[in-house]
Amino acid sequence: MWTPPGQNQSWVSEFILLGFSSDPTFNRILFVTFLLLYLSSILGNGLIVTLICLDTPLHTPMYFFLCVLSLLDMGYVTTTVPQMLVHLLARSHIMSFAACWLQMYMFGALGLTECIFFVVMAYDRYVAICYPLHYTVILTWGLCTRLAAGTLACGFFFSLIHTFLAMRLPYCGPNMVNHYFCEGPSVRRLACMDTHLIEMVDLVISVFMVVAPLSLILASYIRIAQAILKIKSMQGRCKSFSTCASHLTVVTLFYVPATYIYMRPNSSYSPEQDKQISLFYNVFTGLLNPVVYSLRNKDIKAAFLKVTGQGRLAC
Repeated sequence: MWTPPGQNQSWVSEFILLGFSSDPTFNRILFVTFLLLYLSSILGNGLIVTLICLDTPLHTPMYFFLCVLSLLDMGYVTTTVPQMLVHLLARSHIMSFAACWLQMYMFGALGLTECIFFVVMAYDRYVAICYPLHYTVILTWGLCTRLAAGTLACGFFFSLIHTFLAMRLPYCGPNMVNHYFCEGPSVRRLACMDTHLIEMVDLVISVFMVVAPLSLILASYIRIAQAILKIKSMQGRCKSFSTCASHLTVVTLFYVPATYIYMRPNSSYSPEQDKQISLFYNVFTGLLNPVVYSLRNKDIKAAFLKVTGQGRLAC
């Protein structure tokens, strides 16, 4: 940790997460609620990954990307919820300095990766609808693998910059984080020096990792909409719009709250509101993804029936 030369002060070696409430009864209710949400998210996304791996007809670029998204969601929610569940029942809400930064890094890395990965999924839909006859020629398995690896590399790299800059700040007290996990903006407010420069760097990263991907997604769907409107058959239009609706729903649910948290002015900071919004894009989005994709997807439903043996019975 960074220490100014020539000064002898007591530096923070651990953080205390205030969480949601100090009422034990209310915390037990929250524990049961979030445990059910966490298990549902892990089981739902795990089921999607399993079905895509086991069912050969789902071995296409679109489902490969959906499989990667489910793995990201499982990792994303696991960086925060298990620790939150422990703190809801434990008297001590202490996190060591190293554990806090590790959580901040992994949360940022997986979140930023998902931001970029939505662009890849939008590109997949763009190619599928605008160039259907060349879909498998353009999106080869080699390209799909490189796109997935590239998004991971970008996410982990930019999260390293964000975490390193926050880690270099001096923390000389207080050490109480008004959040349920070590989120960058909440922890950074405890630094005992001006953080304006760090906030500007974070804003640049946010623009690059949020605004730029959103712009590319918007551009992709403008081209997709133009291509769909050229389809003469109403049934063909509805089918094409349906393939994009799931992706657009998930993108909206993820980007709107994340943009508010990381790109709003500091003057509008509200700890309690931030906790609620963070829950939405951290916990609920990971739960909604399998629901949105499975309920609107006949291939996933068919794969589930086939794997469970009900498909043969139906025949």
